[in-house]
Parts: sequence; structure tokens; C-alpha cells
Amino acid sequence: MTTSQLPARSESGRAGSLFPTNRRRRVRPERLAPYVLIAPAVLVIVGLRLWPLLLGVNFSFTGDGERDGTAVGLDNYAELLHDPVFRIALRNVGLLVLLLPIAVAIPGLLATFIYLRVPGARLFRTVYFFPAVLSPVIVGSIFTLLLAYDGPLNAALEAVGLGSVDWLGDPGVAMVTVAAVHIWATFGMGLVVFLAGFATLDPTLMDAARTDGASLRQLIWHVIVPGLSRTIQFVFVTTMIGMLTSMFGLLYVMTSGGPGGATYLPEYYIWIQQGQMNRPALASAASTVLFLVMLVVGLAQIGLLRKATRED
Repeated sequence: MTTSQLPARSESGRAGSLFPTNRRRRVRPERLAPYVLIAPAVLVIVGLRLWPLLLGVNFSFTGDGERDGTAVGLDNYAELLHDPVFRIALRNVGLLVLLLPIAVAIPGLLATFIYLRVPGARLFRTVYFFPAVLSPVIVGSIFTLLLAYDGPLNAALEAVGLGSVDWLGDPGVAMVTVAAVHIWATFGMGLVVFLAGFATLDPTLMDAARTDGASLRQLIWHVIVPGLSRTIQFVFVTTMIGMLTSMFGLLYVMTSGGPGGATYLPEYYIWIQQGQMNRPALASAASTVLFLVMLVVGLAQIGLLRKATRED
């Protein structure tokens, strides 16, 4: 090897270090693992949720009957706005939104008592969840008998000197009655979610608050509520969806939408238009409106809860 060759080699080596050869980067399997694991769930959601939703929205712009399959623009939505029964259904949605804090507070408070180990907490955990395993048809049948005008509840009210109430026949009372039965039948699921949230709560914060002499109200408001903010948001949204989409069985058994359409909800209206009136396009339009209502109300709830948590 001659001395004249040494600089050339050093330059080539230096050049090689500055400009490495282009090689295809191999994707590591561990980077692909998360995408592979969530792919089945994504396909199920897209295939069974999003795609039918888009088809339903598209179908809502077509006609029924003689105009079946033809584009009608916003005619179905205009008909919904002029339908007094659908307006009653939307009004009942507003009533359920007002009752929503009660539907969330009940399982939240009961879960708090169980977490604080009140006497009989294990028994209460089982008893509180039991209504959630019952079919809505069974629950509706039981309460139809209990709340009948000549039923045991009115008999008890008359025995103590109070008058009878037409729980299912009075238009001003029937919707609240059905909503109360739904809350009783489903609060067990919210209870389970709250108990799971309590498992993530830092116990040292509870001990510190007790050491400082905090009352039960202060403990709940200043320690538990901020610590379970995300759990509360989740329960609010899921409870709202359940109240708007899972009361069909109770409505069908207890009131059949009556009296005079006073207990109609969008889901019951959709079933009537699809199954009895044979108007699937109008039912699709009502389904789209229901989806938009749930989306707007859900986002508004999350925003308000986040704002309240930040202020606390």
C-alpha cells in the first residue's frame, strides 16, 4: 500500500460517513401491533355503525309511497317540523335532559356511600344492580300493575289521606313517571362505572381531607367530584344516550305512546313511522334528527362539565 492511496481512502471513508447509503427502514412489528389490535373494532364500527348511518342520512332525502326512491330534498324534515306528535317527542327529549342530572346523581351518591363502606355495602352493591338485569318488558309490566289507577300505590296514597294519581293516564305526569321507572331500572350500570372510577381515586386525598375535618358534603364536592370528573362525563353521556334510545320497551308496555301522544320519544316515533305507517324515509329523517340531538347535547354536556371542573 503506497502513501498516495491513504488520503483517498480517508476521504472516501469520510464521505461515506457523511452521506450514508439509502436503505429502506424496516417497520418494527411492535409499532404495527396497536393498529392490528384495533383494526377489527374499527371495521365493526365502520361496517355496522358509520356506513348504515350514512345510508340512513342519504335515504332521508328520498320520498315514500308514490315518490318512493325519488329525491325530495328537505321535504321529510319539513314534515317533521310541522308534525305535532314529533314536536311532542322533541319536547320530551328536553324533559329527559332536565332529568339527566338526577339520573346521574343517584348512582353517583350510592356509589359514594358504598365506597365509604357504609354498613351492608356489599349487599347494597348487589341489590342496586339487580334491576339492570331485568328486561324492560318485565319492568314495564311490573310498574304498569303498581301504577294503575286502582293499583297498590294509589291504594296506599288513599290510605294516608292523599288522593289518587293517574300516573300513566295524565298527560302531565305520564312522561315523568316512565322516565322515573327507566332511571330506577338502569342506574345500576352507572353505579358500576362510578365504582370503577373510585378504584382510580387516590386514597391519600380522602385521608387528608378527613384529617382536616372535612364534612361529607365537602368531601364529595372538593375531593370526589374533581377526582371523578372524567367518569362523571362518561356517565352523563352514556346515561343520556340510554334515555333517548333505550326506553322503547317501557313506552310500548306502559303507555304505548299515550295518552294522546304525551309519552312519545323520537325512537318510538321512528318505530311508528317505519312499522305501522310504512314510511321508512320519514323514519330515516327522524333518526337523523335524533342523532344530531344526541350529538349536540352530548358535546354541550362535556363542555359544561369540563368548564365546571376547571373552575373548581
